[in-house]
Parts: sequence; structure tokens; C-alpha cells
Amino acid sequence: MALSGEVGELMEHFQWLTPDESTQIMDEPKAAAAVADEVADVLVYLLRLADVLDIDLTAAVANKVRKNREKYPVDAAKGRARKYYEDEG
Repeated sequence: MALSGEVGELMEHFQWLTPDESTQIMDEPKAAAAVADEVADVLVYLLRLADVLDIDLTAAVANKVRKNREKYPVDAAKGRARKYYEDEG
């Protein structure tokens, strides 16, 4: 629950920004510091959750990357917003 709350606080910094404004948020020192603080909070809660659940994050990430590579092959999925296996119509 706390992790979700922290993600919400991070999202607040981007909620009403355009995509261009979002990519420039780190150019403003006060905003950059606030975003960095929220990212740190998210990471702390995520690390704690993984610790409590005894999840090896390195192994979990490697496994997920492997699954994604198999599910979304580059030649079929690269540059597409839709899932490559969804029909276009």
C-alpha cells in the first residue's frame, strides 16, 4: 500500500505536463530534487517488499527480460504501440 502511495506522489509531478514538459522536468533544480526524492521513496519501498517476500530482484529482472524477449520478439514488436499479435482491424 505504501509503495502505491509513493508511486502516486511521483506521478503527481508529471500529471498535468505534456510529454515534452515531462522530459524537461529535471532541468529545473527544485522539481528535479522533488522527483529524485519520490523515485528514491519508490525504490526503498520496492526493495523492502522484495526483501519481505524473499524475491531475488536480479533473478526476477533477468527472468522477466527473458520472458519479454520471447513474448515480444524484436522483429515482430519493434516500433509498434499495439501488441504485435493483435490484429490491426
